[in-house]
Order: sequence, then structure tokens, then C-alpha cells
Amino acid sequence: MRLARGANTTLGSTDLSIAVSGAQTGTVDLMAFQLTDAGRVRGDHDLVFFNQPASVEGALRLVAGDRLTLSLAGVPQDVATVAVAVALDEGTSGSLAAIDGLGVSVQAGAETLECPVEGLTTERAVVLLEVYRRQGAWKLRNVSAGWDGGLADLVREHGVSVDDEVPEAVAPQVPVADTPQVPEATSAAAGPAPSQPVAPPPAQVHPPLTTSPTSPPPAPPAPAVPATPDGVRSVPGEQRLSFEKRQRLDLRKREVAKVLLTKGAPTARARVVMVIDKTGSMRRQYSTRVVHRVVERMIPVAIQLDDDGSLEAYLYGSSFARLPDVTVEQADEWSDTFLHLDGTHGGISYRRIGGYNDEIPIMSEVLSTLRQRDPMPTLVLFFTDGGFSQRGPITELVRQASGLPAFWQFVGIGRANYGLLTALDELEGRVVDNVGFFELDDIDAVADSELYARLLGEFPDWLRAAHAAGIVGG
Repeated sequence: MRLARGANTTLGSTDLSIAVSGAQTGTVDLMAFQLTDAGRVRGDHDLVFFNQPASVEGALRLVAGDRLTLSLAGVPQDVATVAVAVALDEGTSGSLAAIDGLGVSVQAGAETLECPVEGLTTERAVVLLEVYRRQGAWKLRNVSAGWDGGLADLVREHGVSVDDEVPEAVAPQVPVADTPQVPEATSAAAGPAPSQPVAPPPAQVHPPLTTSPTSPPPAPPAPAVPATPDGVRSVPGEQRLSFEKRQRLDLRKREVAKVLLTKGAPTARARVVMVIDKTGSMRRQYSTRVVHRVVERMIPVAIQLDDDGSLEAYLYGSSFARLPDVTVEQADEWSDTFLHLDGTHGGISYRRIGGYNDEIPIMSEVLSTLRQRDPMPTLVLFFTDGGFSQRGPITELVRQASGLPAFWQFVGIGRANYGLLTALDELEGRVVDNVGFFELDDIDAVADSELYARLLGEFPDWLRAAHAAGIVGG
């Protein structure tokens, strides 16, 4: 069986032989990590490589420079995932994309699983595949995603200490007990408590708008113009765009309308919230203006779904900032003003937003704005390059959120290892399936029709299920 990038399958055998073509000690080093539910090693002993060729209990072994064996029956119970990776040796120039025939062949009993490594460009370290527990069984996923920074970034991402790392540069871990508590969906009608982001001065990183004494909400944009017979909507301000921009916007709106029509939701309306990762690992996406182009292509979604055609926008790191809404007329100016990693912009100190991931505050903030049975659902478009480390609190938050009128569409950008995000789709214990996820490594290589089909493919189905369950009123 051939598994394309991102594909997964259930394993029929507990004894695996994992051969990596292209791996060679001293050039392309093969290694594996035993990881907990949080996606981190329990200690440095959970890294298996040429200087430490076997795990403590012996279930995972590096038997050659290009081969591992894994006995799933012997994997400790607190290990949820085994990640197989390669990294270029520090003395080897270039990237893994230049390694001919890089790929993985897994022998699982009588079955052979081929996992080609696809889509690499400048990465020097890559997670090739993951073997992970799911509902009492073991599954295998072709990951094929990594880091330009090489071995140091790879091992740091999985919790292994790096000898030359400066302690002050390590992102502090936010204790789970200190994360904001989101009320159960059954009590949402009483009004959930606002979240508690890291407390900055009010003029810098905004607290929830409902409690802000210094930042009154901006005046709402004018309502959208009624849709044309083919379902395409417009908003005031479009007429002031250049001809080229109006033409491009119109084509994109038509693609959005086509997806909604195909999915049986041509008249669907929703509040559209856009959340963007502002952490250090996103530097390339900001410097090359990938994030700017993401915002540009989300505006047609807001025009088609949101009553006023605007995007409610947030940036997040360890805290978050509520930004002014993105409108069609001022989108370029908005992006130039607010899409940065550092400095102070629009009166907001970006240093106080933080440079590492903590999704709990921003997710809790969005949830605090929801009310059960609200007739106006919310579509959250959440753009990130991964790094979700608080697996337990986030999965519990998603379970609680399933009883509230919001659908969370996570989009991975930046050829990263998305970890937890790939598992949320299959999360048990929810009222309805309220999460979608897909990877968007290169937004410029994806046609509008494909982008909007992936972005909105699950939302109409959720909307029908949410109406049936009484989560969305009306």
C-alpha cells in the first residue's frame, strides 16, 4: 500500500521493520522519538539515534544507519506516538529535498507500506512518519514535514534539550492549572467567563472587547449588498478598488458561492473570525508575505458569509491581540499595519503577544463570545504552523466547544509537523464534529477553487448537524 503525504492507515501487525532509503549515518542521520500525548519526550532517553541505538525498554531499536525495528507490544503505556525522522548532518550542505529517493518502506507482518517523502524544499530535518495510538489500535501516518533549522529545531520541537541553547530563550511553559476555564456547553446560556490572556497594558495587547475600558469597538461596516441571482454578494467599498482587484475579488467570490451552493448552503450566514499565529517559527511566512496573501484570500469568504462582509481578526502567541476588523476597502493597509512579528503597530506591543504557542488563551477568548442556540453561528479560520503542545487542555476545550455554535477550521501553513491538529478530526466525546484541518504548504500553488473547497468543505455539514442538535438556534 502506498500512503501519500498526510494519509494514514491502521496497522495489522505489532512488529514493524522500518527502512529509510537515502538515510546514511554521518550524512542523513536516522532517528526516532517516543512521545507522550503532549507530543514531547519523557526525557532525553526517548530519543533513539546512532549514539543511543535502543529505547530503555528495547521496543524501539536503530539496527542500521537506514533501518529501525519497532515492537508495538513493548511500547510503554505513556508513549502515545513514535515519530521517525531524519536530519542532515551539520557538515552536509543543502537540504533534504536534494536527497535522491528519500522515502520509507514499512514491513508490518505480511503487508508492505510505502511512504514516499513529498513536498520538501529547504528543510534540513523532517519527520517522515508517525506510528500512534488511536482508539485501542495503532495507526501509521505519512507526515513528510520538517524544519529549515535542522537537527536542533527537530529535537527542540519534541522536547529534547539542546546543549547550546540559552536558557533565557526557552519559551516558558504555562501550567495547565493556570489556563482559563471554559464553561460547559450546557451552562453557556448563563454567559461564559472571559478568558485571561497575559496581562499587558490595555493599549497594547487587548483584553476581551466586552471588558476593555479603553478600546471601544469600532463602528460596524455597512451591511452587504443583497446577493445577485447566482448567489454572489458584495459589500460597500468594493467599488473603490482598482479594476484588477475587483476582477480578482469577483472571481474568488464566485468560487466561494459555488462551494456553498454545491454543499447545499447557498444562503448560509456566519460571523467569520480569523486567527493568525504570530510566533517565531512563522518568520518565513511573514517575511515572504505568505500571511498577507492568506488574508487577501479570506476576504471573499467573509463577504459571502458575514452580514457586514468583514473579518474579525486576532493575532496570537502566548497571549493574543484583538485587531480592528479587516474590510475589503482597507485590506492592504490593514495587512501592512498589523502583519508583523515584532515592534509596536497600531498601538499594540507585539512583544507582549509573545513569540511561542499557547492556544488556550485565544481559543478561550473566542469561546467566551459564543452563546448556546445563537442563530448566528461562528466560523473560526485558524492559521498556524503547528506547535500545539498542550494536548490535554486543548482536546478538552474542543470537546466543550462542540456544544457551542462555532466551527473551527484549522489550516496548517509552513510545511510543519502539525501533531495534535491532525488528530482533532477524530476526537471522541463531542456533541457534533466541530473541527476541520488541512495543510496549506504553499498557498500560491493552490487554485481558488481548491482552496475554498477545502476551507468550506466541512462547515455546511457542521451547520446542519448543529441545527439538528439545537446548538444553533433559528
